[in-house]
Amino acid sequence: MASSIKETRFESFIRWREAHISDKSFIIFLALLVGVFASIAAYVLHSLIHVIQELLTLNVLKSELNWMYLVYPVIGILLTILFVKYFVKDQISHGITRVLYAISTKNSFIRAHNTWTSVVASSITIGFGGSVGAEAPIVLTGSSIGSTLGRLFHIDKKTLMVLVGCGAAAAIAGVFKAPIAGLVFTLEVLMIDLSMSSILPILISSVTATCFTYVLVGESSLFTYITVQPWGVERVPANILLGVFLGLVSLYFMRSMNACETLFSRIKKTRYRLLLGGVILSALIFLFPSLYGEGYSAVNILLSGADETGWETLMTGSLFHNHNSLIIYVLLIVVFKSVATASTNGAGGCGGTFAPSLVVGGFAGFLFSRVWNIYGLGIELSEANFTMLGMAGVLAGVMHAPLTGIFLIAELTGGYAMFMPLMIVCVVTVLTTGIFERHSIYAIRLAREGKLLTHHTDRSVLTLMNLNSVIEHDYTAFAPDMPLGKLVNRISEAQVGYFPVVGSDGALLGEVNMNEARHIIFRTELYSRFTVAQIMTPPAVTVGSGDPMADIMAKFEATNVEYIPVVDVNNILEGCISRTRVYSLYRKMVADYSDE
Repeated sequence: MASSIKETRFESFIRWREAHISDKSFIIFLALLVGVFASIAAYVLHSLIHVIQELLTLNVLKSELNWMYLVYPVIGILLTILFVKYFVKDQISHGITRVLYAISTKNSFIRAHNTWTSVVASSITIGFGGSVGAEAPIVLTGSSIGSTLGRLFHIDKKTLMVLVGCGAAAAIAGVFKAPIAGLVFTLEVLMIDLSMSSILPILISSVTATCFTYVLVGESSLFTYITVQPWGVERVPANILLGVFLGLVSLYFMRSMNACETLFSRIKKTRYRLLLGGVILSALIFLFPSLYGEGYSAVNILLSGADETGWETLMTGSLFHNHNSLIIYVLLIVVFKSVATASTNGAGGCGGTFAPSLVVGGFAGFLFSRVWNIYGLGIELSEANFTMLGMAGVLAGVMHAPLTGIFLIAELTGGYAMFMPLMIVCVVTVLTTGIFERHSIYAIRLAREGKLLTHHTDRSVLTLMNLNSVIEHDYTAFAPDMPLGKLVNRISEAQVGYFPVVGSDGALLGEVNMNEARHIIFRTELYSRFTVAQIMTPPAVTVGSGDPMADIMAKFEATNVEYIPVVDVNNILEGCISRTRVYSLYRKMVADYSDE
């Protein structure tokens, strides 16, 4: 009884809200709530990671050879697998990809459990040493908060997409204290159109999350950076060359990640994936302690402009104690970080590629400047500055999001004096990566499946269209041995103008085309002489239930037919699609999509 009263009161509140508070005003309120909850989630996640790492590595990290590195990552991944299997019972990895998938194919529906399960799973994985990032799980968490709140208050699908974007923006802003970066990340990576109806709620969520993060953690920042060398126009050639180098590094990062993940996906047994991923990850972390966890502490050493003592600190616990091996050590970190990240996720861990791309970028930028200075290739470069530029470049290249790279690193490090080199490096990096790879690391899987939203309105609408909303099942099917007279009687009673011919097993054999059969069906003397099999024609084209709407629209254009049958892999008829219905829905969605 109490439950039903609560439900009634909540429904009454919704009706009161719809009558007294405009949708725009209420969305602003929800955006603020999303910002608060997302910042709290980010704080909880990083606190859990820090506590776990402190408990596990308090004494271990002080030794020269850390044998526990061989054990901790495997334990963390195993605990994550057990948590997901027995508590979550759902897929929660690849956070940002899942958000993109939800926007593209599920009308921005993200399961409510993602508001907390990603936080728990990723904190276990990273805390025990998994070489992944916390940002993607927090983006999934923030987006789930926005999706859940929107559905709770019966928000329409278009606005629900904005709330999902609010959650993603708030997550990035909360983690990095970078509200502008949160905004541009959502617009570049997740959202569709740049409009006031989307910018204002997203910005409110970003600012709210940033403010609450300051309240929770104070002035501390993930990275410490002081501009060592002011930028001058004489450094433009070096910035351009760095951008090209980082573009190739970004491409390697994406391709190696995809190759490793493909390898793990072919292993069906969970225990074998855990064994392979655990062995690879443990070995890499044992050899390169900088791969442990997110790796931000190692990047901070590079950003500080450290001397020889700092380099020894960076390589503490590894086999590369001598500073003469610094370049080799840094190069190997760039090469193996993607492998460590893919092994963590492939083995069953939970984490993202956001932090790994920052780490790889920082090490790559440092490597470029270090080699440049050692060999005297030109004017001396600040290794700390180029570490920062490397972070921005690889982040932009991997995500195909130059503005995100520029503003995130500028806000994160306070390096606003470096805006010009940041812009040069990020633009050149994205252009270089784009030559070889059209999509970001998050979007590449969805793009291959035709399920990715883009900033192109026509393509985005086709992606959002659902085959289930246009398929028709109320058609009249005929057997091939049916007499022509009976066919005519059935046609006169039909509600849909599509007349398929199917076998006893439901397989599509052909269709009756009224234009081609009209010279026969109006001659009553032929009714007993002809059967359906004699007048049917093969279908001009068929589609499968999993075909993207863009392909279906292209087939309508190519054949000019009024109906297209939908069949499964065994050619069993599942329904038909009407040209009139598809185009009517398309025009309506374009109008709604463009409506402010």
